[in-house]
Amino acid sequence: MKRQQSGFTLVEIAIVLVIIGLLLGGILKGQEMITQAKIKNVITDFNGIASALYAYQDRYRQLPGDDTNAVTRWTGSALVACGTLQGDGIIEGVYNSPAANLAESNCFWQDLRNAGFVAGQGSGQSSLLQPTNAASGMIGVQTGSGATPPTPVMAANGGGFSSLMMCSTGLPDKIAIAVDTQMDDGLNFSGTMRGQAQTAPNPTINPTVSTTAGSTDYYAETGSNTYTICKTM
Repeated sequence: MKRQQSGFTLVEIAIVLVIIGLLLGGILKGQEMITQAKIKNVITDFNGIASALYAYQDRYRQLPGDDTNAVTRWTGSALVACGTLQGDGIIEGVYNSPAANLAESNCFWQDLRNAGFVAGQGSGQSSLLQPTNAASGMIGVQTGSGATPPTPVMAANGGGFSSLMMCSTGLPDKIAIAVDTQMDDGLNFSGTMRGQAQTAPNPTINPTVSTTAGSTDYYAETGSNTYTICKTM
């Protein structure tokens, strides 16, 4: 008797390959949509928090975190007093200051939450915690170096940042570059938004940013680089 050998036909193999291609295309498209959503979310954070700052200033005529009347304005709340130089127009403390430090950069968030401009608990230690971005990094503010008087940081082309700025950490290279490109000039060392490469979560902001292509501070999309980006407010 003749034995017939079974197997896939070319048509069947072609159908399987088409299905695999469609699945891979859908996965890649889905990943791209997620990345684009994160980019928009990070941009919304920068714009939204800046708007909250301006609205607070318009209502109370002082900076959140530096407001001399904040502790007495919201009676009945377990408010935390921050800093020793409130009312000087400077947010003392660095963007990544732990809540236990009671820096004005912590009370910045407490004041915005109590005023209803930022979501979250308005009293206790939790009110001093910085929010997170779409990449699970920290969002924080500081004036220049965070010292008194402040000194410029992220200084390269066009000078450094000595005024109030907002920083967002833990951003993958593709997201950081896209945000800087859409909101500024796409360069990490110039303009109103600047970036620095990070090797650990929530890094200290460097005094200077390198302008040399290929340096660890220069934007490079490798798929593995992570950046902290800061923007003047």
